[in-house]
Amino acid sequence: MNDVRLGLLRCGAAAMLFGASAPAASRLTGDLHAVVLAGLLYVGAAIAVAPVVVRHRPTAPALRADAAALATAVVLGGAVGPVFLTAGLGAVDAATASLLLNLELVFTTLVAAVFFDEHLGRRVVSGTVLVLAASVMVGWRGAPDVRWGAVLIAAACLCWAVDNGVTASIDRLAPSHITFAKGVVAGSTNLVIGLVIAGAPPVGAALAALAVGALGYGASITLWVSGARQLGAARGQLVFATAPFVGVLVAWTAFGEPVRSIAVVAALVAAGGVALVLRSEHAHEHAHEPLEHVHDHAHDDGHHDHVHDPPVSGRHVHPHIHAAMMHAHPHVPDLHHRHAHAHDHDHDHDHDHDHDHDHDH
Repeated sequence: MNDVRLGLLRCGAAAMLFGASAPAASRLTGDLHAVVLAGLLYVGAAIAVAPVVVRHRPTAPALRADAAALATAVVLGGAVGPVFLTAGLGAVDAATASLLLNLELVFTTLVAAVFFDEHLGRRVVSGTVLVLAASVMVGWRGAPDVRWGAVLIAAACLCWAVDNGVTASIDRLAPSHITFAKGVVAGSTNLVIGLVIAGAPPVGAALAALAVGALGYGASITLWVSGARQLGAARGQLVFATAPFVGVLVAWTAFGEPVRSIAVVAALVAAGGVALVLRSEHAHEHAHEPLEHVHDHAHDDGHHDHVHDPPVSGRHVHPHIHAAMMHAHPHVPDLHHRHAHAHDHDHDHDHDHDHDHDHDH
């Protein structure tokens, strides 16, 4: 099996695991307090990535350099966001919850534009509007408790959007390191608080929650990172964007939820919006300042021209230095293209361009 096919399988498996985690967790909301469930999910994720972290331990300088961003990710992405999610899961059906998770894309886009000066082209704006419209279609209906549940899941997506924005700037720690920190710090804290509030949970439900967290968060992240190294991060992210729709299918097929016409229409609208956003690029002449960092990369992207002795092929990870350079090519706001724009380059291109972006909840 070649690297591309294996990368597709790994990223696809990551999307399936993460997509199935929302409907699976929703089945546990009747037995577990929301805070307990949130804590167990991330403790399970930490257990799953622990072997990777043990093999590739973060260095002290890397932890110090990224301490502020890591703390933000742990608090919002690992503690507050999961509680909002698990509370919302108890109020809406699993298919609706899965579709609402597409709001993470909307909020990530807005946070990136407002706080991180990332480029918004026509496709990004149009796709974001479509995803938002689909979320309103399924969330703003029915009884007040359904709407409240939708608001809570939207709040979780907003927390993860800020998490995505700050972790995108972390290039010294791997996603597994970040996930482990979320599980050990945020997950265990939520679990202790939940136990104080609600008491000891049923053993079976607690073990099931740990399993959902281990597979849907820990194993999913590990698979995506390894798959993206073979497939390329842009293609890997495109495959992973199917996760909410996997959740809808799981809710309808595995858990027997009724298939509602409004949800089908919303899923199609959201899928179109996601496709537009993920295929958005822009081109202009831009300067790269000298930079030293660590991340997964290959030597065929125009930014990594350093020499290895002995030679290295394929995607790999190591500390490396970028010299200052000026050039123009289609690009997205990745690790090498977080620059301000003098004016809005409102022209998206249909080029196939790999970029580094770590998906991490």
